[in-house]
Formats: sequence, structure tokens, C-alpha cells
Amino acid sequence: MFLVRIITIDDIIDTFLKIKQRGLYFILSKFNLSNKSRMLSAFDDSSINSSNWWNVEQVKRRWSFMISGNSDNNYQKFVMTNYIKDKSKLKLISFGSGKCHNEFEFAKYPNFELIICVDIAKNRLIEAKKNALKNGIENKIKFINKDISKFYFEKEAYDIVLFNSSLHHFKNIKKLIQTDIHSCLKKSGILIINEYVGPNRLQFKKHQIEMINKALNIIPKKFKVRYRSNLIKNKFYGSGLIRMIVSDPSECVESENILPSIRESFQILTEKGCGGNILMNVLKDISHNFKPINNEKINILNQLFSFEDDYLKNNSSDFVFGVYKKR
Repeated sequence: MFLVRIITIDDIIDTFLKIKQRGLYFILSKFNLSNKSRMLSAFDDSSINSSNWWNVEQVKRRWSFMISGNSDNNYQKFVMTNYIKDKSKLKLISFGSGKCHNEFEFAKYPNFELIICVDIAKNRLIEAKKNALKNGIENKIKFINKDISKFYFEKEAYDIVLFNSSLHHFKNIKKLIQTDIHSCLKKSGILIINEYVGPNRLQFKKHQIEMINKALNIIPKKFKVRYRSNLIKNKFYGSGLIRMIVSDPSECVESENILPSIRESFQILTEKGCGGNILMNVLKDISHNFKPINNEKINILNQLFSFEDDYLKNNSSDFVFGVYKKR
């Protein structure tokens, strides 16, 4: 049974922190009646630093190990080695590409003829285009500023479709996956996801919240100071539905439907849980305390990793990496 929360203490704390970190204008932007405008303001972070769990280098290496079995190999290298190494003139399209960091990793390989990055946030694509020019790969990458709901899915046009931390932002997941994505992939094409697939709107079960707080107690007080504040993160309460919808109407809107929709129309080539059930919410707002790293911090992180590993023995992962082919 999921614990549905309307408003929580974390909502109040997060609002206060957002004012300090991003200014009052950012908060006022959330009162816009347009869902699209509120969503875009969430993505308008080109000049904003953050303190999320994925910023910790040891977390990134853990994620790589869980996917490839090697902490030094990112998922792009895993895909290239296992599914693409003998192929050429490939066309990849990425939806919700953001600043295209992951797409640039694929662009390093000569196997690709064209990589198309599609995103609704124009500012992110502008920054990505500048980086493509800087790295000399501008002729290999195309940028499209468009809402996926208005995108024309050309039949059997792409060898690879990629969703990297973006699919959980889209509505009508079943139609998107089973009709649009399925049809635009070539017969031998593959779908790659690196995604949050946990509870919709981050409405976690009561037991999961209890385990998150137990893990939070592992961290000494000096490493629990919230980003750009003097507040100590002593407890996790979870996100309320009102803040989730007001802050970003697209956030985890149908995340629970992702895996069932894919499995119905695609064959699993690989599907690996990457955890996040505990780490994401424990390290949110305090991950900056783990940079730069030292032996004390490594010991704390290893305790957190072991705690999450134990949790995952009896619970499905909230984050999944998967490679799939058309049925």
C-alpha cells in the first residue's frame, strides 16, 4: 500500500531552500497556470548548481558497476560492446536529451552516422549545441526543440531510441512506447532506457520511507547540512502531491507504467536494477558534503551502499537500465 501524501514537512523545507538557491522569481514561476511553463521552469537550470545523489562520483561508479559489472565502464560502453560494436551508419534518437551529455558519449564512436537530440527546453539544447561545436561533433548531431507530443514519428527510421532520465516525464506511456517508439524503430532496432520506474509522483510506501530514515541515521550530523543553508537533514518525510504537481506537472507522472508497457511489446535483452530506492532520498540536498572525497566519507557511502543492497534483496529497484528489441 502506497502512502499518499497531500503536503509534507519536506514540501515546506524544499520551498524554503528553493528560494535561497534559485530566488523568489523561481518560486513565483510555479504559480503560472500553464503546466508547460511550470515544467520548463523546472528544467531551466543551466546556471544552477544542485546537490542531488547523482553528483557523487562513487554513486556514478556504483551505477556503472550495477549495469556493466565494471565501475569504469559507463552504460554507453556496455551497449557498444554487447549490442552495437559490429554495426555502422547507425541513427540514434534521444527524447528528453537535455544537455546531451549521454548522447555525446555515443557520438565518440564511429558506428554512428547521426544522433538526434529532442528536448522541450530550448536553453538546454542551445548549451548542448555549443558543446558539440567545442568538441568537433556538430556534423554528427542534430538538435530539435519540440514537445514529444507534437513529434512526427517516422516509420522504421532509427536504429536506436534512447531515454535517459526522461521517460518518466511523459504521459500516455503505453501509447508512446507501444505505438510511437515501436513503429519508429527499424526491425532490428533497440530501445535503451536509463530510468526512474518507481511509484508515480514519488509516493513511496511507508516501509520505504522508514528505511530511508534508518539509512539517513548512518550519516554523521556534519555531513547532513543541506545545500546553501544551515539546515540539518535529520529526517525524510517524502513529497506531497500538491508540490509535485505545482513544481513540475511532468515529474514521475506515469513512471509505474514504464516497465509493463515496454515488456508487452519489446523483448528484454538486458534489464538491470540500479537501486536508488534509498540513496536518492538520503543524499538529496546533502550530496555536496561528499565532495571532495576522503576515507571517512568513502566509509559512510559504503555503509549506505550496503544498506540499499540489503533493501533491494526483497524490493524491486526504483531505477532500471534496460536494452530491448522489437517483438
